Amino acid sequence: MCCLTQSIKITTDIDSLRSEIRDKSVRVIDVRRESDYKQDHIPSAVNLPLATLLSDDSPERVLKLVNSMGIDDETSVVVYDDTFGALASRVAWTLEYLGHSDVSLLETTYSNWKSLGLENDSQIPDIQNKEHSMNLKSDILATSDYLETAKTRDNVVLIDNRERLNFLEQHIPGAISLPYRTLASADKILRPKEDMKRLLDNRGVTADSEIITYCGSVGTLSGLAYYALKSVGLPNTKLYVRSFKEWKNLQKPTEKQEDASYWDLSAE
Repeated sequence: MCCLTQSIKITTDIDSLRSEIRDKSVRVIDVRRESDYKQDHIPSAVNLPLATLLSDDSPERVLKLVNSMGIDDETSVVVYDDTFGALASRVAWTLEYLGHSDVSLLETTYSNWKSLGLENDSQIPDIQNKEHSMNLKSDILATSDYLETAKTRDNVVLIDNRERLNFLEQHIPGAISLPYRTLASADKILRPKEDMKRLLDNRGVTADSEIITYCGSVGTLSGLAYYALKSVGLPNTKLYVRSFKEWKNLQKPTEKQEDASYWDLSAE
């Protein structure tokens, strides 16, 4: 894989986050359900359940949520979940789309954080509103209309991040399969950089490609893939955030793998 841009911060490691929490230099977002958050969470974390975000993820409403969490343009943000990073990725991508540049994913899940015996509490932090600007990054969003045109170009790679069997049964024409389960390592939400490069190389995903990811419905699994691609410095990556559910509802063309009994593990 050649011509990679300099990697930006995609994940935050455990030790760094603990230090930032002590320094009060970070806003931590817990995207689990409110009941789980209230039971216990990483100290100082605020709660933004993914369902709350998805109930209306218009930029204007997201901006209000961001302001209410005490996040301005300069705030360092780390997002975590207990769902292998997929829900956190969707929230992080939404902040990035709004124009927030300093947002990353905790490298592991909350369950793993707790299993390591790390700090947690049930205190709800007192947050003062801040003012965040809106500077939408349209270059990381793919709509159905954009995708319909883009997927016919030679330099565009369309990646389906659903389970392999779902892909075999029905997918957007021209897509390749990269199941979300292939993205993680044993204890982290994303593979190490060199390992991730190999996985992508084996599927013909190169730095000169425009890459569009999609999954089943709301852009969670494909959000994780978006950050997996970013983690190896691939510069031109977009998320089809409404994903396959919208594509089918719009009655756009789909295709089925002809030999659906063939399980290709050659690139795992």
